[in-house]
Amino acid sequence: MINWGAFLAVAIATIISAVLVVGLYSVGVRLYAVSVDEHVPSTRIARVGAYVCFALCAAAVLYGIYLIVPAFHPK
Repeated sequence: MINWGAFLAVAIATIISAVLVVGLYSVGVRLYAVSVDEHVPSTRIARVGAYVCFALCAAAVLYGIYLIVPAFHPK
């Protein structure tokens, strides 16, 4: 028997986390592109924002790997 409530919860969590990771990465790429532009006065803020987005994206991916791999969980 399929537990449809759990299936729906996993599907929603998957969609939200995928949108979050892709969104963070794309915002990071956009901020980095702005930071290398010479005509923008605040390139340092944009570059820091890009690195923060990339770090949050990496943290989300690493947390997902931690949740999937059972060898990382203490017994």
